[in-house]
Amino acid sequence: MNATLAIGTTSTILGLLIKYSLEFLPVIEQLPIFELHNLKDHKYFHHLPYRSTLLCTMLLMILTGAAAQLKRYAFSQPKMGSPFNIILYTTDSAKANTLAAESFQLIDSLNAIFSDYLPNSELSRLSATAGKTNTPVPVSPLMLDILLRSKEAWQKSKGAFDITIGPLVKLWRQARKEGSFPEDTTIKKSLMLTGFDHLQIDTAAKTVLLTKQGMQLDLGGIAKGYTAQQVINFLKQNNITRALVDAGGDIATSGAPPTAKGWTIGINVPETENDLLSNKIVLHNMAVATSGDVYQYMEHNGKKYSHITDPRTGYGVTSQRNVTIIAPDGATADWLATACSILPINAAKQLATAMHAQLLIATIQEGKTLFYFTKGFANYLSAGK
Repeated sequence: MNATLAIGTTSTILGLLIKYSLEFLPVIEQLPIFELHNLKDHKYFHHLPYRSTLLCTMLLMILTGAAAQLKRYAFSQPKMGSPFNIILYTTDSAKANTLAAESFQLIDSLNAIFSDYLPNSELSRLSATAGKTNTPVPVSPLMLDILLRSKEAWQKSKGAFDITIGPLVKLWRQARKEGSFPEDTTIKKSLMLTGFDHLQIDTAAKTVLLTKQGMQLDLGGIAKGYTAQQVINFLKQNNITRALVDAGGDIATSGAPPTAKGWTIGINVPETENDLLSNKIVLHNMAVATSGDVYQYMEHNGKKYSHITDPRTGYGVTSQRNVTIIAPDGATADWLATACSILPINAAKQLATAMHAQLLIATIQEGKTLFYFTKGFANYLSAGK
């Protein structure tokens, strides 16, 4: 017996087409298309022999159980200096493994563009031209895109987010490694090498010119979120519509897991590595990023300086706060988490709102944890347990 199914892709399955070989159904060659929920009322239904009715029942069971066949697949590899975790739902294990492998290849290709650690990355090669030529440098489409996103972030944040802080980032990275706090004069010298106004972008020609010698670009505050979103987009293009990508804390999502309202994500208590707030975030088709100083900081004269550097002063942020951003895409969530760690609380709330994002700031003042948030943030919180 041969059977062919034609299944619609809308919420109502459009129809079912069954062909029987002449061996079993010499009279009825074809069952016309009809809506499944009207099957029992169809004029052909009551004239089918028992064998045909049984087959139709089995096919209905298969169709109605299709959604339940979705399985959860999880993959993890170290990428871009952090664990990169991918969770996706599909009915096909081979497809899951193939797409996961291709996703990690995509991450590697993006890292080869955006990394400031790799000497031969596109970013490093671009920085090496700073102040040494008057000829604009052609850049790849993805580099152009992330630079334009970074320019918007710099403008919207009024300088609190600035990818030209490469000299400062390297200075503080070395200081943390050696455990030696940099001199004020050294910080000021590095600060003089920064400034987005020294970065010229020609969107029509797809070129970039760095006009100040010694300036260096650093995409650390946007690249991971951007990459996580690129992976989600890639999975969607391959018909994976329920997925989560975690790029070391920068998370992008598509549709919710089966039977769930969304992806459940914990929020760290300020100054702790493993303690989570009782309320969790529940979201889908959104991105979330959290920024804080629990992992990277250094102390000097009784103050804790975060790895998050204020581009306007050259010093690490000293406020003890965790910033959580929910935004429409990974890149926006990533840079907002950085900028809102630097800005005053009210300015951070205004910026998040302007970017159609939600913000939670958990800060410690006089030993007490205080919370500040935008009006819509509570809509994403689950009940505490």
